[in-house]
Amino acid sequence: MDNVSTYPTAQDTVGDTNIHAFRTGVGSRHVPYGPKPRQKLDIYRPKDGEVKATILYLYGGGWVSGARWYYRLFGRMMASRGYTVVVPDYHLYPHATFPAFVEDGARAFKWMHDHAAELGGNSSRLFVMGHSAGAHIAALLALDPKYLNAHGLATSAIKGVIGLAGPYTIDPLKWKGIKDIFASSRETPHGARPIKLVRPGAPPMLLLHGSRDRVVGSHASVYLASALEGAGSKADTKIYPRIGHFEIFAAYLWGWRWRASVLKDTEDFIAAH
Repeated sequence: MDNVSTYPTAQDTVGDTNIHAFRTGVGSRHVPYGPKPRQKLDIYRPKDGEVKATILYLYGGGWVSGARWYYRLFGRMMASRGYTVVVPDYHLYPHATFPAFVEDGARAFKWMHDHAAELGGNSSRLFVMGHSAGAHIAALLALDPKYLNAHGLATSAIKGVIGLAGPYTIDPLKWKGIKDIFASSRETPHGARPIKLVRPGAPPMLLLHGSRDRVVGSHASVYLASALEGAGSKADTKIYPRIGHFEIFAAYLWGWRWRASVLKDTEDFIAAH
């Protein structure tokens, strides 16, 4: 992975203040994309060569756990293959409830859009990728225009969504474990359900799932893809045999790739869009 740049800590601020310019060929860790402590991101980018695409990666953790530094190995691996990867933290329950984490995702995407050229990429080649709860957030960013509209962007700014084991069909007000997280959606519950927000003209989606997922059934990806196609949007589903909820992400990493072709399928999807 020698084709990956090493990042110093940025002394950046955001909001109404300025962001220091990136030096050529250098990215950063701990870069603020908003004024709050959890609104920071890490960047992984190739040292040289053309950036194939810039990817916002939203991690999972049931909306209650997770940290961007867990994904350093994934970010470096993708950077070594020619992608710039932006991994933001976002607000988690109980410190925040829906839709705060989706709003964080939109703010991080806006930051990535505005700085794509400085990161060696192009604002016309921006993708959103997420696992589990992160895939749920990614789908909402693509399907509900209000989140990006709040930052002056249309959902068409997302050229594609790669969702891993996302709970796209879940009714959060009926699942005991997450009712409190989504309590604010009680009056408009469909606003938290990607399957209910399907529309024509949505960004293309690649929905990946393991057949042995016991956390989020693979039907969630199948049903969302079917609904999107029925509405006239583009979606593809790949269900991998003998893969569970966590293995589907691990299969991107060296030593696990024999388990499922997630990396190849992701790269093919990005190249096609």
